[in-house]
Amino acid sequence: MKKSAFIVILFIAFTQWIWAQKIPEGKVVTTYITAETLQNKAGENPKRRVTVYLPPDYDKSSKRYPVIYYLHGFFWSDSLLVANDKINHIIDRAISLKKIKPVIIVMPDESTVFKGSFYANSKSSGNWSDFTSIELVNHIDKNYRTIAHKDSRGIAGHSMGGNGALRNAFLHPEVFSSVYALSPGILDARYFAMTEIDMYKKVKNITAIKDLSKPENARTNIIFAIARAYSGNENKPPFFADLPFSFDGENLNINASAAEELKKNSTSELPFSQYKNLKKLHAIKFDWGRNDELKHIPVTCMNLSKTLEMLKIKHEAEEYIGTHGSEVSRENGRIENQMLPFFNDHLKFEE
Repeated sequence: MKKSAFIVILFIAFTQWIWAQKIPEGKVVTTYITAETLQNKAGENPKRRVTVYLPPDYDKSSKRYPVIYYLHGFFWSDSLLVANDKINHIIDRAISLKKIKPVIIVMPDESTVFKGSFYANSKSSGNWSDFTSIELVNHIDKNYRTIAHKDSRGIAGHSMGGNGALRNAFLHPEVFSSVYALSPGILDARYFAMTEIDMYKKVKNITAIKDLSKPENARTNIIFAIARAYSGNENKPPFFADLPFSFDGENLNINASAAEELKKNSTSELPFSQYKNLKKLHAIKFDWGRNDELKHIPVTCMNLSKTLEMLKIKHEAEEYIGTHGSEVSRENGRIENQMLPFFNDHLKFEE
């Protein structure tokens, strides 16, 4: 390598290092809420951890900030958003580069016995939507310097969290003005169940919750989580849910009422029952990777966009080249370059 080229490379590396040292860091704090909305008989813990990102100037000022509620995915949690995804550093970088003005980010832990709540009110395991959109929001507004108005509140999330973000925005436009969903998963729960119907063959070997902790059954958690979210049954221990499918050998049995519950309670159905609510939202956007490993996601995202288009609900829907998570939680990824600028454009930052 020529000496001049080496010097240029060294200079670029040094400049990047210096720049990295100058990025002001926000503070990550942890709080807990024993939620009245999550009281249940199904064994879910109503005491929930909540991770809160406070922008770098929070302790140096008396001003109030808009809030983005960011919902984690299945098999994930608020703590993993920080420890693994480094989401706080992504936000630091976006604020430093002026992709978004200083903002508070709230990340609740809504993992469950079956690894995910789907942020929905359940007949058996607690009212997770009410917790997300009402009790949690009230707690944050009382304890942090927020701009406590819907125009200054957005909701977002990835995968299960993207589903939850759309669901809670559609149900609560009086709380959130804008929503951005990244690769929203299982928008149509019955369609997903059919695409993964072979998983129901394992059910006959699962007689206790502890069976789902076995490595070979790990993924099967999702069908119990979905059932508990959308077809919960308080009188059916130990799983407290009705499953749509079961097998006797290779013979399929269909629980028609449970299958109908999955469809009726899916986020994909909300544009019909909550049409007036969707018209009240200021901005709606969702995106997905063309090569998502979860094959139902491109299909159901496109179907949701077509539904909104036919109902003349203004929204943005974008397919990009990527997988389920390859472009999301990284430097210059979808969170930094699309989601946060979206909220910078659509949230009100001044009281």
